[in-house]
Formats: sequence, structure tokens, C-alpha cells
Amino acid sequence: MNKIINRYIFREIALPFVIILFVLTFVLLMGKILQIMDLMINKGIRVLDIAHLIALIMPNFLLFTIPIALLVSILIAMGRLSADNEITVLKASGVSLLQLFYPAAVASLLAFACAMVIGYFLVPQSNFATKRLLFELASQNAGIGIKEKVFNADFKGLLLYADTIPADGASMENVIISDSRVLGEQNTILAKKAFLVADPKLMIVKLRLENGSIHTVGKDLKNYRKVDFKSYDINLDLSSTMSSFTDEAKSSTEMTLSELLERMKKPDLAQAAMRELAIEVHKKFSIPLSCIFFGLLAMPLGITHHRSVKSRGFAVGLIIVAVYYLLRIGGEALVENGRMDPALGVWAPNMLFALLGVFLFYLAHREISVSQALIALFQGGKPRG
Repeated sequence: MNKIINRYIFREIALPFVIILFVLTFVLLMGKILQIMDLMINKGIRVLDIAHLIALIMPNFLLFTIPIALLVSILIAMGRLSADNEITVLKASGVSLLQLFYPAAVASLLAFACAMVIGYFLVPQSNFATKRLLFELASQNAGIGIKEKVFNADFKGLLLYADTIPADGASMENVIISDSRVLGEQNTILAKKAFLVADPKLMIVKLRLENGSIHTVGKDLKNYRKVDFKSYDINLDLSSTMSSFTDEAKSSTEMTLSELLERMKKPDLAQAAMRELAIEVHKKFSIPLSCIFFGLLAMPLGITHHRSVKSRGFAVGLIIVAVYYLLRIGGEALVENGRMDPALGVWAPNMLFALLGVFLFYLAHREISVSQALIALFQGGKPRG
């Protein structure tokens, strides 16, 4: 009998979980759709490359949406069972709340395992692979937007004009560049020929100029300098996230746990960098474990006598998620400013929600309302079920 009940409750949780997970992930993806469409239409990126890019950013979305989908699905499942009086019938048949929690606990453990694998393995690798893919696409398509006899300002600090571009697009002829990257110094570069070069080792895209000269005028307009060159390279700033992609240049979100711990052992590491790495180390475990705490909290909150089950489940779930992530963001901000220990700042929301979940579960198990518990607390007595 218990197996039938467990399977029944698990199915009630699983179906909303899959639907909510799909909807939330799709909504997050829609936030990136304009950038993706720009890559496809204006930058000439192939559909297969776009699909590859979407697949790489999905782990970040799933790490965020799995705990939320679990929370809301348990709220909806328990709310429906309660509103249809199925919880009352099961309790009258001798099924305790602990037995009812078993399928929700299994769902929470499965969600925790998925989030752990995604956060520990997939997210760091996908973040770094995304940057590599964006660099490859940028290096292959950087010249697409450059048209002959048109001033191009796609590269930060550079204004580029090419008089002639051959049909193959491999090079540019009679190039004029206005270089304002150095503050207070304006350089004008003239070159007979130019072409784009991608450095696969450092992952930097360069504009290589041949047979030209650099003309510099001082700020007071009294000094003039000219330098002739046969070959001259300009590093192109394609994006702030594409400047360097060596292993040493990995950001904290692109490192595995072992890489984070290894980086933290460096003696000359700045305190701000140490705190950033410590946050990521704790987040490797705190975010997946939020699935367990959300499952524990959702069970007693989902048991209700309201008929508006789905709308109430969504509303309560959104409030809980909003409070949780506000606390998490606030804690991480305090850690980054050096005002709080990394472990406390990252784990405080989890611990708070775990204590709240245990408290509410105890009240639901003893069939004590929150109001009765609060009254007894203020009167110094013991609440009665």
C-alpha cells in the first residue's frame, strides 16, 4: 500500500516539476534571444553554432531553475492533495506526515543530485567552453561587419575605414584607422593592406597592418610624430569577456572545485580575489543543497485548505524564491566587501530556510497551526495539537 501511495505522490510532484522546469528555462532563454538573433542575422553565425551556444548556456539556467521547479511542484502537489481532502483521508488511514514526505524527499534528493552534477562539473566547463566558442565565432566573423568605403566603429577605441575589400574578404586595402585607445593621444594609422589574424594560443584577434605609417599629434597641437612600419599589429577589443582565455585567466565561475582550491593556495593572492574564490567554493554545495531545504519547507506549506491550489502554490513559491535569492545576493555582497565571513554569507539563507522548514514540518506533524504556536510561544506554554 505504501509503495502505491509513494508512487502516486511522486507522480503528482514529477509532472508539475517537468512543466515548470521547461517553462522557467524557456523564460530565461528568452532573455538571451535578442542577442542570439543578432548573432544569427547581423553577424552571420550559423544555426548549428547558435544551437551549440544555447546548449552551453543551459547548465547555468538549469542550476537556477531546478530548485525553483522543485519547490513550486511540491507546493502544487501537496496543495492539490490537501484541497481534494486526500491528505485527510490518508491521515485517517494511518499514514503519517513523515510517510507522506518520503516521495517528496526522494524528489528532493534527485533534484539535489542533478544540481550537484550540473554545478560541480557542467557549469564551470560550459562557462569556459562558451567563452571559447564566442571567441572562435568572433575570430571567424569579425570581418563580416566591415564594408568597403564605410566607417566601422565595432571595435572599441578604433574607427576603421577600408577603401577596397576583395571579393574573398580575406584582406583590406588602403586602410585608415583612427586610434583613440590611449587617453589624450590621437593616432591616425594609414596602411596599404590589412587582414585579421586570430592567435589560437592567447586567443586574441589582431588586425595586422602592412606597409603603412602612424601619425600622432600632441594634445597642444604643436608636436607631430610619424612612424613608418612594414608590419604592425593591433589587438581588437571584441568584448570585455574575450580578452584572454588561457587557463590562468579563468574567472572563478569557470573553475572546478579543485582549480578553485589550488588558486586559493597562492600566497600572493589579493584578499578580494580570495573572497571571490571562497564564495564560489561554498556555492558549489550551497546551491544544490537548497533543493533539500526547499523540499523540506514546501511540504508543510503545501498542505492547505484553499481551493486556488495552483495560483497559491505559484505565489508562495515565488515569494520564497525571491526572499531566498535576496538573502543570498545580500550575503555575497557583504562577503565581497569584507564585512562577513564567506561561509556565513553563502550558507546563511540555507540555514535559515532549513530551520524554518524543520519548525513548520514539526507543527504540521503535530497538527498545530502557526498561530497556536506563536500564541503558546508568547505565553510561555506548550502548543497543543
